Amino acid sequence: MFLFDVHHCLEQNFILRLKAHLLPRIQALHDADVLVDLPEPSVTADATDTEGLSTLNQVVFQRDQIYQHHILRVNYTTYDVRRAQDTINPRTDHRDVMLLSPLESSHPFLYARVLGIFHANIIYTGQGVKDYLPRRMEFLWVRWFDLVDVPAGWEHTTLDRLRFVPITQDDAYGFVDPTNVIRGCHLIPAFSSARIHPDGIPVSRNARDEGDWKYYYVNR
Repeated sequence: MFLFDVHHCLEQNFILRLKAHLLPRIQALHDADVLVDLPEPSVTADATDTEGLSTLNQVVFQRDQIYQHHILRVNYTTYDVRRAQDTINPRTDHRDVMLLSPLESSHPFLYARVLGIFHANIIYTGQGVKDYLPRRMEFLWVRWFDLVDVPAGWEHTTLDRLRFVPITQDDAYGFVDPTNVIRGCHLIPAFSSARIHPDGIPVSRNARDEGDWKYYYVNR
């Protein structure tokens, strides 16, 4: 387990987006009447938005520390109703996961590559606070895949195809509650599409994208 100092080791934009992810979760823990997921507040890069920053600052990291872990273990039920477990390690090829899509989505699942596994002890200071005791909250830092809009599925006898959301887009990265992970998934590179960076030079140190392929198939 590694330890990060929030203000010295991590970028400010990372912290703001993480607080936006944790805020509705910590609010739900303090409000026993909350039975549904609360929407994440929007994150703005405008430092003059004092109201937005004030809301996010209601999420306080105990001792200004975040802890990183090597492995995530996900329990799931197999098709023959047996218990099984996936081990997710961001430093290996076993790093891709699947989650349920929102109800309005036409595809049942979301897919992401896990870049980091973390936990932090969070203190909430906002409206409805019951106490100032820290709560341990776990979260995954992920890089999202985007579903390619082409005919696929059983009726087309073709596997679903994915590609990474471009790194330049604001929604390329995100945070995920580990309890929302269904299980790991097996993504097969579409070798005929070639790699995104033929020279093997990455664009992002965080994404570790030097070996990325342009497209991937979702193995069923």
